[in-house]
Amino acid sequence: MQAHAADQPLAHVDQWDDFVASRYREGKSEDEFRVYDAAANPGVAEFYRQNHAYQTFDFVQQKRAEFLALKKGKKSIWECAEFLNTLVDESDPDTDLSQIEHLMQTSEAIRRDGHPRWFVLAGFIHDLGKTLCLYGEPQWAVVGDTFPVGCAYSDQIVYPEYFAANPDMQVPEYQTKYGVCEPNCGLDKVFMSWGHDEYIYHVTRDYMPVEAQYMLRYHSFYAAHRHGAYQHLMNEQDHTMFEWVRKFNPYDLYSKGQAKPDMKALLPYYQDLIAEFFPEKIDW
Repeated sequence: MQAHAADQPLAHVDQWDDFVASRYREGKSEDEFRVYDAAANPGVAEFYRQNHAYQTFDFVQQKRAEFLALKKGKKSIWECAEFLNTLVDESDPDTDLSQIEHLMQTSEAIRRDGHPRWFVLAGFIHDLGKTLCLYGEPQWAVVGDTFPVGCAYSDQIVYPEYFAANPDMQVPEYQTKYGVCEPNCGLDKVFMSWGHDEYIYHVTRDYMPVEAQYMLRYHSFYAAHRHGAYQHLMNEQDHTMFEWVRKFNPYDLYSKGQAKPDMKALLPYYQDLIAEFFPEKIDW
């Protein structure tokens, strides 16, 4: 199903990755982190306008019911990566990298630094949830910074002013500090905005260690792992595991643009790595 052009404010979903990398570029001062110029980034601003207006508590419940039953068929990890490769960015003249090669840039950077094999694998699979785009989901329901729904929005979320158009702003229960949650209940009991992070976490959670599960589920939760927001919802395990999210984050942000990986040479390594953790096919 092809999404309507009005639902596609970015020329391609990977423009969101580029925007995040630029706003957290290495050497950037803390004072610069919260400066977002809508005029300079109109596509990104329009993306977040839609994201913040439409990611309601009810929408999240609807998408969880639709996708987390994992009824999109059985595929291997590699088949899903090849499926994601059909998400082609014809608008970008500066790169000829496939989606798989983008994933390998991340995982190879992790591998070069000597991290455990499960960490390398997390780097390879972390964006496979973007296949939601190929199921017809609009960009604002696939990528973007993630955040809790059903409770007050943090001002540390990018473009927080756009939440004024979200219908949940008119639900008093959702606009209290804890909302539908309990103090320090743990993020596993918190409903996050819908997107590729939540989807890939649920698809792979039975096969990956808990550290990797946190990387996959919260790598776009920048308000928390970059700015310290939502501490009041986190429990002791969350605080411990977020150290792994922070270890993962630089690879996600800064590996793009490195040398093009040699797919033919690397294929046996990744086939063996995937087989170590996953059965031949899993539910999507």
